[in-house]
Amino acid sequence: MNLLPHLPLWAELLVFLASAATIWVAGIPLSNYTDILADRLHLGQALGGLILLAVATNLPEIAITYSAAASGKLDVAVSNILGGIAIQTVVLVALDAFGVAERRPLTYQAASLTLVIEGAVVLAVLVVVVMGTQLPRNLVIARLSPDVVLIALVWVAGLMLTQRSGAYLPWSNSGEAPDSQPKPRGHSQKTRAAEATRRGVSTTRAVLVFSAAALATLVGGALAEEGGTAAASQVGLSGALFGATVLAAATSLPELSTGLTSTRQGDYKLAFGDIFGGNAFLPVLFLLAVLVSGKAVLPNAHAADIYLTGLGALLTIVYMAGLIFRPAKEHARLGIDSIAVLILYIVGVIGLIVLPQ
Repeated sequence: MNLLPHLPLWAELLVFLASAATIWVAGIPLSNYTDILADRLHLGQALGGLILLAVATNLPEIAITYSAAASGKLDVAVSNILGGIAIQTVVLVALDAFGVAERRPLTYQAASLTLVIEGAVVLAVLVVVVMGTQLPRNLVIARLSPDVVLIALVWVAGLMLTQRSGAYLPWSNSGEAPDSQPKPRGHSQKTRAAEATRRGVSTTRAVLVFSAAALATLVGGALAEEGGTAAASQVGLSGALFGATVLAAATSLPELSTGLTSTRQGDYKLAFGDIFGGNAFLPVLFLLAVLVSGKAVLPNAHAADIYLTGLGALLTIVYMAGLIFRPAKEHARLGIDSIAVLILYIVGVIGLIVLPQ
């Protein structure tokens, strides 16, 4: 699938930047109206609400995966998904630095066993990703491979556990840490939905705005993949490295914007949960890549892809430890866990650059 003709380098860069801006601008109303629709449809933190949120917040990655798989550029799709997990985890560093008003780190404010479970779901999905890389390359039946089916099943099981843990856990305070955020998780969503009702926003208007923002995000994602990959090839940057860094950063802009909105309203647990939830969903897109391309994706993964899987898992583990140990002191407006994540990510990207392609 090619939406763009062959263009000079400056034009391809311009397309990529314009597409990234579209993803940023459209991602904000997309997130807001997802909350409104979830409230109007009484989905909330139910399974349907979690699925709607996961799909809506990852529409750029969905478009990129489809576009790359249809064009035969599976390395870009794989690296964008796995690199996206790493860089979206780093978004939590930005939220810690610029979103928390209290002089306490983000993990101190957000600590709960439910978030630890959500982090464990991310790790479980990534374990299946590594297992899938060892399967035979021709193991495809009815345009599906067993690894991507298992990833989807693990994700759904994780959603069910998350939903159950959010309702009740047989621990003190249902697993909520003392002295964390005073209001319940998701209160900022309810506030946005109530404000929309007060302003007279009808459900029909909410659906129309949501649909328009979703379409703009999908088109922006597809054009970002095509324009950016073409520009990267002209300057000698591999598709895997581009997808894992620059493209993944561009598609993480909506998560940064909505995360800052949530943290500035004191909904730290929601911001954390949105990142972990989105990261758990991203590998499910390998199923889309297999369906579109008809090829086994993970058995054809490169060393860089496995490397990115390990990096994403490592960063997730650091924040899971932060949620359990709850560092109370800030250092340059960051918790020690955020500092560790930032350093590990920088070192990880340097390792990715020097890794034999």
